[in-house]
Amino acid sequence: MLEGYWKRLLALLAHIGLYARALAKWLLLAAVTGCCCGVVGALFHIGVHEATALREDHPWLLWCLPLAGLAIVGLYKLTKTEGQGTNDIIDAVHHGKGLRIWLLPAIFFSTVLTHLCGGSAGREGAALQMGGTIGYYTGHLFGLDDRDMRTATMTGMAAFFAALFGTPLTATIFAIVVISIGVMYHAALIPCLTASLVAYWISVEMGVEPTRFAVQAPELAGGTLLRVAVLGAGCALVSVIFCGAVHGAERQLKRRIPNPWLRAVAGGCAIVALTYLCGTTDYNGAGMEVITAAVEQGSAHPVAFLLKILFTAITLGAGFKGGEVVPSFFVGATFGCVAGPLLGLSAEFAAAVGLVAVFCAAVNCPMASIFLSVELFGDGGLLYFALACGVSYMLSGYNGLYSSQTILYSKLKARYINVQTNAHHAGEDNEIL
Repeated sequence: MLEGYWKRLLALLAHIGLYARALAKWLLLAAVTGCCCGVVGALFHIGVHEATALREDHPWLLWCLPLAGLAIVGLYKLTKTEGQGTNDIIDAVHHGKGLRIWLLPAIFFSTVLTHLCGGSAGREGAALQMGGTIGYYTGHLFGLDDRDMRTATMTGMAAFFAALFGTPLTATIFAIVVISIGVMYHAALIPCLTASLVAYWISVEMGVEPTRFAVQAPELAGGTLLRVAVLGAGCALVSVIFCGAVHGAERQLKRRIPNPWLRAVAGGCAIVALTYLCGTTDYNGAGMEVITAAVEQGSAHPVAFLLKILFTAITLGAGFKGGEVVPSFFVGATFGCVAGPLLGLSAEFAAAVGLVAVFCAAVNCPMASIFLSVELFGDGGLLYFALACGVSYMLSGYNGLYSSQTILYSKLKARYINVQTNAHHAGEDNEIL
């Protein structure tokens, strides 16, 4: 009798120990990953910021963009990381695909070079690549198995995103839903959130200011909800154009100029020419000043979103490095700022809605986008942002920035389809309308 009691007690303790060991393992890995991503992320943010400031003080640096393109191509060839990008990070989670450690310095210095010389790109796409690489090799350091390595990769993605943008909750949700739309990797919640908070704290301590905007949301009303829904539909269309332009420019430039050296020079020359034709440097770099002006002052050029799409598509298609996330913010904010008043919405509030809704449609992550709205703008207009995200997500179809992303469930009905982004259209594979 007593022996049976002890056996049951030992079995219970062993069972509890499994949870305790798993929690300790992930907390330790998250702390290490968060520290690494926080430090590297802060240095990256400072590097991009200083590069942008230097370009603004010395406008002649724009003429060096073709040379910067040559340097980027050479760096990727030297590190044997040609062609690697965010899709490879997603594949590392999907299929356990390995990552080269040299991708970290390659994307770091290439993105800084792109911003220094006026290429149109963001930061957060590069953050996913660097963070995923750090998480992957931290997992190696801990001797994790194949399944846990995928969680470690997501942990790094979340931490680096949080360090750069100052949105730890959005970073956490984004990292664990962007891989397979329709499935949330709940086992990754604790490590991703812990790493995000650690990285966010370190980046703040190193002087990186979190991105926040002051926006006044209107009172909840039926008419305003309808207007926001219409704006969300417009954002879906803009997102489709944006994603199509980015992918289309990459395909066309590779087909017409197969040599990567010549392609980088041609793309750099095109950006220089376009900058002088437009008579402004608003579309070079990330464009955070333009985003801020749209969201907080309600000011944007009527075709700014189209010009940003053009500049970004050429920059990334030619082989320059950076990210697509901040350009999507720029496109959404400026489109919303222009379209909102036509619908009877304030330009500032519509710019905020546009920023979130275009991002949502471009990455196919409505929940992460809703959290983003709260962390950037507060929770005053939460229902409006949620509505705009829902409409833009559904109406944008199966398009997106990341072709390795998997959409598991139909956007039209509760049906499992398991298709890759940009490789499916409504009604295909017996998807009943």
